[in-house]
Amino acid sequence: MASLTIDGCCGADGVGEPDGCLPDGCIRGGKEHTGGVGTRWSPLLLGLTATLVLGAGCATGGPGSLVPSPSSLPTVTVAPTTTRPTGHPTTARPTSSPATTSPNPTSPATTRPVTTQPVTTHPVTSPATTPSTPTPDCALPTALLGQDLTVLPGAGRVVALTFDAGADDTGVAPILATLAEKDAAATFFLTGDFARAFPESAGRIAGRYPIGNHTMSHPDLTTLGDAAVRKQVRAGATAIRGVTGVDPRPYFRFPFGAVDAHRIALVNDECYVPFRWTVDSLGWKGTEDGGSAAAVRQRVLKALRPGAIVLMHVGANPDDHTTFDADMLPALIDELRDRGYTLVSLAEALPASP
Repeated sequence: MASLTIDGCCGADGVGEPDGCLPDGCIRGGKEHTGGVGTRWSPLLLGLTATLVLGAGCATGGPGSLVPSPSSLPTVTVAPTTTRPTGHPTTARPTSSPATTSPNPTSPATTRPVTTQPVTTHPVTSPATTPSTPTPDCALPTALLGQDLTVLPGAGRVVALTFDAGADDTGVAPILATLAEKDAAATFFLTGDFARAFPESAGRIAGRYPIGNHTMSHPDLTTLGDAAVRKQVRAGATAIRGVTGVDPRPYFRFPFGAVDAHRIALVNDECYVPFRWTVDSLGWKGTEDGGSAAAVRQRVLKALRPGAIVLMHVGANPDDHTTFDADMLPALIDELRDRGYTLVSLAEALPASP
């Protein structure tokens, strides 16, 4: 019987195996485990039984063997239980998650912002364009569209005195004093930069006379694209309104007189009519080329005609600091009236503040 205690039954030393792998007839620690068989059966029957049991229960100790004890069944199911969870999460769940779930939700998420972009753009654009964009009540006369006016249309024996304000305000005080003393009408074109740099002078001008938009910083608009032109016009209007509280529409003057048909259309779209001039006094040039107050006045009188628009400036010459336009203004007004002309503002041709 000792020859039945082989290594394949309970291990080389009879340890390390669970109780379920120790059926009757195996030997642990040099002692035979019979389970009390000798008390009920004859030695012969015991030998036969032990032989059968060894063949069925102790020959192999691996999973899948026929084991008499029910306690050994969990060891049979442990192997498949461990294998299946390992295979399913690794193969099915992770693979399906990125391949099926992740891309699909991500695609709509990426697409929505693209389709939403125009939606967010419109509200942003609307407030920006509202203050200076033409509105239904901005009804410019059709006859004035597409023109950079050099004379007052349909005017009789009238003259419009106009002053550009951009560089400085040296001549503002004497010009306003003369206009008030002579009770003469005039129109002023302010840049946004001038209004912000000289708010007191800008306020005094706007308090008595019609004002127009001369852009924000006085660039040559023919060198700028559409967006930049609109920006100059709108920024100038915003600055002028902010300082004076007066809307400069519908009067506009192109810096340097640089203009083309396309830029005129852009300005019309902003609810402005551009006014050029019949004659530039050139008082801004100062003593250059032998200039003087008398020479400036004579230049204007020589170009005189019904509906004439006279261009002058409020600033001093940057080199010689002369203010010939302001200096010759009293005599010019007297001469114009002596010749039978009435002084008018641009509001005579086009009502202000549409």
